[in-house]
Amino acid sequence: MNKSLLARHSELSDTQHQLQLLSGPPFGPDGLPLFSQKLKECGQWPMRPSGLEVFQMNVGYMCNQTCAHCHVDAGPDRKEIMTRETMIMCLDAIRKSEARTVDITGGAPEMNPDFRWLIDELSKLRVPDIIVRCNLTIITANKKYFDLPDFFAKNHVHVVSSLPFYEADRTDRQRGHGVFNRSIDALRSLNEVGYGRPGTGLKLDLVYNPAGAFLPASQTALEADFKKELKEKFGISFNQLYCITNLPISRFLDYLFASENFEDYMDTLVSAFNPAAVQGVMCRNTLSVGWEGTLYHCDFNQMLKLPIRSSKSHISNFNVDEWQSEDIIVSQHCYGCTAGAGSSCQGTTV
Repeated sequence: MNKSLLARHSELSDTQHQLQLLSGPPFGPDGLPLFSQKLKECGQWPMRPSGLEVFQMNVGYMCNQTCAHCHVDAGPDRKEIMTRETMIMCLDAIRKSEARTVDITGGAPEMNPDFRWLIDELSKLRVPDIIVRCNLTIITANKKYFDLPDFFAKNHVHVVSSLPFYEADRTDRQRGHGVFNRSIDALRSLNEVGYGRPGTGLKLDLVYNPAGAFLPASQTALEADFKKELKEKFGISFNQLYCITNLPISRFLDYLFASENFEDYMDTLVSAFNPAAVQGVMCRNTLSVGWEGTLYHCDFNQMLKLPIRSSKSHISNFNVDEWQSEDIIVSQHCYGCTAGAGSSCQGTTV
């Protein structure tokens, strides 16, 4: 392990430090070529948005869990919460845009006090696809959340939930003791109201993140394994499995340094760069809105405090034409979305 890098990481653990690690011309501090240079080499620079299809809202960092891989650094002690005033601005922007998907994330988005109001308002707008990134255990965390499956079903919410593995040991190591069993209980309650069942139209998708410093295996193969194991052992059904590569941000970055894997992992991402994955990355069709209303090209840029460059970088004055004409802001972490089969909030891109 490079001792100077380890020392720097020990001294600095804030956003500015992460930016120092993930940028800096002409090479990053890890000696790897900058992502923008890689795009130039394959004729895909500059990158521009292809059109606004997904409107993503991070409604707060508060969460009932503290997962080891969380790039948001979410947890019970986080106080950042999107206000109803900001939500109203988002609803206005959604109404004016052609986005067909609204992706609600956190933290645990259900812990925002205006969460249900927001879902009701989105239903009134007849948004075709309302996604909620539910961590599952929130459903069993407190009696005020017990009716979430019914609420989701009433509003035809598309539930997307993280489940690191179909066995308890690997899941609990990544997400906390007892999380697997509580997740299974939550999945059963979602199945009971029709989620993941044929003919109901209620979509239940799961998300897989690798447990360590390696790329995910084949999404198709893993989905088949997950469906077989969850059905046979627990009677659980779901629609799709999304494989998402862990990006070197926040807690996962801490893990990489603590395990002395940072340089090897970055080298893995760079070596696995796939030009074919670039066209499907989420920053090309997604607008990410932070809890305070600041606009980003993706939620990873949001965590690194890399807002869009436009003067209209807040939801209060968002201009879709100006956003679409801008270059997408990239840095070293973008290798994570373009390695191997690619990675986005909807799984692999190739």
